[in-house]
Amino acid sequence: MTAGSIELFKTTLILLVILASIVTLYSLLAPLLEGNQLKKRMGAVSNEREKLRKTRMEQLSDTQGLRSESKGFVKNLVDDLSLEKLMAAADLKDKLNQAGLRGQRPVYMFYLFRLVMPIVLLIFGLLYFVLLNPMEWRTMQSLLAAFALMLFGYYAPGIYIKNKANKRMAAIAPVFPDALDLLLICVESGMSIEMAFGKVSKEMAENSMELAEEFSMTTAELSYLQSRRQAYENFGRRNNHAGIRAVSTALIQSERYGTPLGSTLRIMADENRQMRVLAAEKKAAALPAKLTVPMIVFFLPVLFIVILTPAGMRMAANLG
Repeated sequence: MTAGSIELFKTTLILLVILASIVTLYSLLAPLLEGNQLKKRMGAVSNEREKLRKTRMEQLSDTQGLRSESKGFVKNLVDDLSLEKLMAAADLKDKLNQAGLRGQRPVYMFYLFRLVMPIVLLIFGLLYFVLLNPMEWRTMQSLLAAFALMLFGYYAPGIYIKNKANKRMAAIAPVFPDALDLLLICVESGMSIEMAFGKVSKEMAENSMELAEEFSMTTAELSYLQSRRQAYENFGRRNNHAGIRAVSTALIQSERYGTPLGSTLRIMADENRQMRVLAAEKKAAALPAKLTVPMIVFFLPVLFIVILTPAGMRMAANLG
């Protein structure tokens, strides 16, 4: 390697170390800067509840049912360029709801990032791989690397939303059977389904803010939507989990055919508890296979060193 390549490698290494330090500091300080997440999420749910109430009151008074959206720079850009048609994503609103992102603003931000990130990463790839070329690649290889970055920038917003939805569901699924047990107790004690959902949302706030948010949203929809079926369908659609979708379907059938809600919730709670046990058993069964590579790479060399070093020292002393 030439002296210039060595200096460029050192500069790149220093930048990576600085970036890693910044990410580490952010991960340590982020919990202190976030504040009270429960208060923020419950406030967002209250805002959604107020929006539902206003929409319902406007519909009852025979006025326009949907409130006018405020025009902003991002919205104007997306509408002027028709990005929703050019970069249409299937079931985008459902995916955003599953990630906990509600309203029109996340939709417009998604399309904005899908437009901007490929351009930014393509420019960065051309500057880094073609002009600087620290890897000393051929021109075609550098161009392919730049276009690969551009392709990654196009799919990066979808990957981010999917990961955020998976993390959110990982926080909801383990405590959902306990929430169903509480919901069953509230219903059998004589509470209405709206009051039961509201009570469970308050009780589950300490265990899972995400689940408390979902129950609060369902309470608002049960209070202000035209039919309970729509609220149950929205509850299952916002949570891409087999157990929650089964509960949503069971609640819809109970509402439609008049079956006892207590027995339905009891069966659903047992099924979700069994699903939680099966998920834990699945993780435990996959653990030996996951530990194979770390044991080969880290444990076996150390074990060989501990066993063979005394014998080697003795052989060296005898031969010396």
